Amino acid sequence: MSWTTAPFFMQALCWTVLLATIACVFGGVLGLGVALARVARAGWLRAAASAYIQLVQGTPVLMLLFLSYYGLSLFGYDMPPLVAACVSMTVYASGYLGDIWRGAIQAVPRQQWEAAESLAMTRRQQYQYVILPQAVRISLPPTVGFMVQVVKNSSIASLIGVVELAKAGQLINNLTFQPFQVFFLVATLYFCICYPLSYCSRRLERKSHV
Repeated sequence: MSWTTAPFFMQALCWTVLLATIACVFGGVLGLGVALARVARAGWLRAAASAYIQLVQGTPVLMLLFLSYYGLSLFGYDMPPLVAACVSMTVYASGYLGDIWRGAIQAVPRQQWEAAESLAMTRRQQYQYVILPQAVRISLPPTVGFMVQVVKNSSIASLIGVVELAKAGQLINNLTFQPFQVFFLVATLYFCICYPLSYCSRRLERKSHV
């Protein structure tokens, strides 16, 4: 293995970061909706959100990937590998982030809800000005920690041909036949992404006294 492979690894690293970022951003948007539905007043909405969370968390992310890439093709929807990987990782992230944020919302003391109601706030105003700002503070450490899992699980996208870090390592190893050097570099690059996130999660947990 030589320095000529460095640009290929850097490009694969960018795809890994892009895939994880898309999963966290869109999974976060969907997860917020799931979290709010999970604590809604309507019983049917809570039940639907709970069923969604249990379904996503009870299904291996690899199966979500195969369902996105192979399953939808049975209905005439042929997704490019990267799009299928983004869809499956987004669904995966939404199920876990929705549960994390549901717990954070419910962790806000009941007195805060009562205080907001005593000020004649609407439900939207309660969330916007009282509940969500406190829930965000509570949820930051586990959310950042979960992002580490998203980065590491993005490696499964290599199974459908997305050239991220794991796939890049496999391709370079097939050319150089130096598995230890190649995959040690891949592991190092994953560590360079995941360790700062893990460290940030621990710092946020100590700083927020959660």
